[in-house]
Parts: sequence; structure tokens; C-alpha cells
Amino acid sequence: MSLNQGNNMENGGDRKDPRKAFRFNIYWVYILIATVLIGFQFMRGFTPDALPTTREAFMDSMLRKGYVKNYVIVTNKKVVRVTLHAEAFNDPYIARQTADPRLRVDKTKGPHFQFKIPDVSNFDRQLSEYFLANPEIRRPLSDSVEEESWITPLISLLLPVLVLIGLWVLLMRKMNAGGGAGPGGGGIFNIGKSRAQLFEKGTKVNVTFQDVAGLDEAKVEVMEIVDFLKNPKKYTALGGKIPKGALLVGPPGTGKTLLAKAMAGEAQVPFFSISGSDFVELFVGVGASRVRDLFKQAREKAPCIIFIDEIDAIGRARGRNAIVSNDERENTLNQLLVEMDGFGGDTGIIILAATNRPDVLDSALLRPGRFDRQITIDRPDVKGREQIFKVHLKPIKISETLDIHKLAEQTPGFAGADIANVCNEAALIAARKGKAAVDMSDFQDAIDRVIGGLEKKNKLISPEEKEIIAYHEAGHAICGWFLEHAYPLLKVTIVPRGTAALGYAQYTPKEQYLYNTDQLIDQICMTLGGRASEDIFFGKISTGAQNDLQQITKIAYAMVSVYGMNDKVGNVSFYDPNQDQTFTKPYSDETAKMIDEEVRKLIDAAYDRTKALLTEKRGEVEKLAKELLEKEVLFQSDVESLIGKRPFEHKKLLEDEVEAEAHPVVSETPAPETGTEPIPAT
Repeated sequence: MSLNQGNNMENGGDRKDPRKAFRFNIYWVYILIATVLIGFQFMRGFTPDALPTTREAFMDSMLRKGYVKNYVIVTNKKVVRVTLHAEAFNDPYIARQTADPRLRVDKTKGPHFQFKIPDVSNFDRQLSEYFLANPEIRRPLSDSVEEESWITPLISLLLPVLVLIGLWVLLMRKMNAGGGAGPGGGGIFNIGKSRAQLFEKGTKVNVTFQDVAGLDEAKVEVMEIVDFLKNPKKYTALGGKIPKGALLVGPPGTGKTLLAKAMAGEAQVPFFSISGSDFVELFVGVGASRVRDLFKQAREKAPCIIFIDEIDAIGRARGRNAIVSNDERENTLNQLLVEMDGFGGDTGIIILAATNRPDVLDSALLRPGRFDRQITIDRPDVKGREQIFKVHLKPIKISETLDIHKLAEQTPGFAGADIANVCNEAALIAARKGKAAVDMSDFQDAIDRVIGGLEKKNKLISPEEKEIIAYHEAGHAICGWFLEHAYPLLKVTIVPRGTAALGYAQYTPKEQYLYNTDQLIDQICMTLGGRASEDIFFGKISTGAQNDLQQITKIAYAMVSVYGMNDKVGNVSFYDPNQDQTFTKPYSDETAKMIDEEVRKLIDAAYDRTKALLTEKRGEVEKLAKELLEKEVLFQSDVESLIGKRPFEHKKLLEDEVEAEAHPVVSETPAPETGTEPIPAT
């Protein structure tokens, strides 16, 4: 790159140099034609050889002296053309008018003068009155004619041609320049060009690795990828090969794209960023063409990194479902596979991709040689959430008494995007209350809003319904308090939130990846606590347990048909992540009937156990329900003061190994006419 080019880029891109020579443009032709046409419009009706004059000069200097031989009124152009006698040119005034040698006035043949009139009939009337008032003046010959202008047929002939030429030039410019973002643009001739955004060395990107918190292991992996490109000999000296690709896998909102943005900001190599959907187009063959063009640009910029966001848009498994197959998408995928595996050794191009659906990707895309590494980005633990809070709290004015570690403990299961949302909501809530800083109560309200939805203060709930909700939530809380493997209670509330939630309970479990049968059954019993409490205290049940029943049904079917936790069905698992089970099931109808029966037995037994527990703890449920009706929100300390400490103390691990998860058990009564689904547990 030359020095001038570098200066131009630093000043905001490739700008035009004003010292460059003038370049002819088709628009100059349009301007010239328009100027000529406008000029003809002003000169319309005049004869080039006749001299212009005025009506007063015609009547006082020509007509009064008898010099006028004849005059012709052009009615459609409102012009009067005057022809004089030969002796008129001896008059000093007329002689001066015609003395200029540049004027081509034929004295023997008219017309000699011409002038415009505002109205033809008014001019005739004035002349008649003039001759009546001056009978001694010799009346010249007169005539009235209509003339067709030569410019009118010329315009009618040229205008359509000019319009067609203009449309053609505009279309050609649009097709060549394009209107889309990126090198590919949006023109027809550039439709096969890549739309990847290029970040070269020196490009300012607002995101760096300091903005990425809670992803320490993933940051190490991507920083190593950048180091591969900066120091390749360090890794190839012992005979190793640089990885060709890395796949970022994780749930939505965990920071996959953010990590790629930070990589673009930190990498000292060219970085191409593109979305998987940018390859897909209406026209056949465009996706494959864009893949070829992307890798062609990458080879020219090597060593470099290509980042494909949401790669599942083009990387779905081929032939899995023939009904919804897409030949264009599969052709794009085939071209991507060829380009990724078609390099020579150590070409210096690394493909980075992100997806939250790794199960739908084609196996050929995931094999070594294409995506050699899969970097898992999971939801952060309590330590990671604390780091993420610190990042998002930097621009917010927070209270000095704010406990960030407590916030991390109270946001179990939250991804980075959820934490960013909580921080923003807390700031908005504090601003709405007119506070100078955001304190813990604002964050509590923000967490409740994210988990359960907006608080419905004006929602009218009858006392009977409110009592049912209180006993429902008290049933959940008591089951969680007295079941050994249930999660410890954090908070229970009967404040209506969201579109349908009338209350929820929040728990804080330990970090856990394996669950045994006792733990899952206790979870089912705790979830059934609301329904069982209604049955015991009111003798009837309500629709408030809809979400509870959905949760226990999923757990029960997973225990029987996936985890092999049923003696009758046996140690078999009917779940295949690589097979679509929407239309086909990997078991017979008889087995399906047996699974349904065992699930029903499991849930019925858990329900009977839950009812027995709540019947035994009837007094505790009533205490908790009455306190809920009075305060609406109860924390763990409030429950301890009412019914004593929990008999099964949670054995905490080391602080950096503990993670809290929120499992709100939502009670709601969806309106029958809307069919609103309940808010699922986090």
C-alpha cells in the first residue's frame, strides 16, 4: 500500500482527489439538452431574423408615421410580426435599430420587427380604438395565423428516447455498483460476490477481549488461533499442522458472536465476518458463487480468519428429511466443504463459525480437517456471572452498597445477554424512581422482571383466587423445604407478573451435571406441590398448574424412555439426536403403550407422596400461605422464622465451584379465550 493510499484510508476511506482531471459523465449530456430545451422555451415564437421591439414602439414610432406595410398576429404564440415600407429605413430611429451589421435584416422582405402581446383580443381592441381616434393614420394590412413550433415535434420525438437512455444508464449503474453492504453489494452483476465484512489491521472495532467476561477457556482457545496465524513456525516446527477451523457451540446469548467481535478487534490479521444467511439467495447457484468469492478474497489476504455466524443456516445435514430438502442450500454447503478441505498445507486461512444448533449440522462439516475444534461456550457459573456483571456495570452508576457476588448468586442459569438485560432494566427502574444510583432493590426488581415478566400492579385478582395462589406457592415452598434432594428455596412470591404468571418460587441448587432417580423424583414431587396443596386445602384443583404438569411430564418421559430409569421398560434409550422423531418413533405401539403406563404410574406415585407430605406439614403450609397473603413476597430468612431451618442443609462446595440456578415454578391461570401458554421455568 502506498503512502497516499494509507493517508486516504486513515482520513475515512478512498476519497476523490479534487486535483484529478475532469471526467466526462453522461449527466453532462442531459444538462446540455435540458439547457437547450429551456432556451427554446424562452425563445419560443420568435423568428431569428426579426428584431425585437415593443408594442409602444410599434404604435408610436412605426404605425403613427405610416411606416407599417403589414402586420401578422400569431395567435397561438401571442407574437406580432411587423413588415415596414422601404422608406421607413430612412427614419433615424429605425435606422439605428437596424444599423448593427451582425443583424441579418432583409429590408426588402419582412418581417422586420416582432414583439409579444399578453392577449390577442385585447390587442385587436386597442388597435381598433387607436385607428378610430386617429383616422388620418394609414391602416396597414393585417392577418392572424397559427404556427406550429418545430420544437414540439422534436421534444415528442426525443423525450421518450432520452427517458429510455436515462433508465438504462441508471439500471446499469445500479447493477454494477450495487446497493448492499459489503464488497458484494446488491447489484445484479455483483450478486455472486461475497457479502463478508472485512476488518483489516488498523480497523477500529469497539469490542476487545476485556469486554468478554466469564469465557476464560474459550478466550484461551481463540487467542491460540490468532497466535497460530502470527507465529506459524512455532507450531509447525515439530511437524504439526495449523487447525483449519473452529466451531463455537453454545446456547443463545452466551457470547459466541461477542467473542468473534473481540477476536476481530484483537487480531492483527484480516478478519472476514459474514452470516450464514448471507449465502442464501433467491437465484440458483448464488450461494456457491459467494462461497467461492469469499475464499478467493481470503487467499489474497492470507493469513486471515473467516467468521461465519449462524452457520446452521447453510450447514444443515443433507438428506435427513427429503420432504424439506433444499438443493440450493445443499449446493452452498457442498461448495463450502470443498473450499475448506481444498487448501494446500498451511495456507494460513482459519474458519471460525458459531451456532447454537450443533445437532443439525452435517457430519462432513464437523469432521477433522474442516472444523478440527469445537469450542463449547456454556452458561457461566457464579464466578463467571460475577465477572460479566462487572463488565456490564461499568457504564452504570451503582450504589456503593451493591453486592455483585450476591447478584451473581441470584441470577442462576443466566447467560451473558440475560445479565446485560438485567443491568439495563435495573438502570431504567432506578431512573423511573428518580434515584441518583442503582441499588440492590432495583436489581431485585429487574431480576424478577426478567424471570417472571412485568409486574401487574393493576391486575384485578379476587380474594378467592389470591388465596388459591398463596396456597399453591406455599405447597411448592414446603415441598422444597422438606424434601432432601429438592433445591433450597430462595424466594417465593404471589405478585402477578407477565401475561399469565400469578406467582413463582425461586430456588438455588448446587452445580450438578448428573442426577439420580431420587433427585429427579424429588424434583417431580416439589413441582407437584402446588397442585397437591390446592387439592388438600380446597378439595378441588385449578388451571394454575399447567406449567408444572408440563415440566413433570418431560422429566417422567425422559426417565422412562431416555435414561432407562424404569424396571419394566428396562435399560434402553429411545432418544437418537441424529434422527428426526417427528414422524417416526424407534419403538412399537406396544412399547409406546407401556411407556405411557409407566409414566402415569411414576407421576401418580409422586403425587400421592406429595399429598402425604403436605398433609403431614399442613400447619406449616397454612402459616406460609397466610404470610404470603399479607406480605406477597417471602425470602429464605422469612421462611426460616416461620417454620424453622431446613432439615437438610445444602452442603456447599468451594465458592468458585458453586453455581446457583433459578427454577421458578410458575403458577398461572391462562385465559381460556386466548390460550396463552405459561412462562416456562428458567
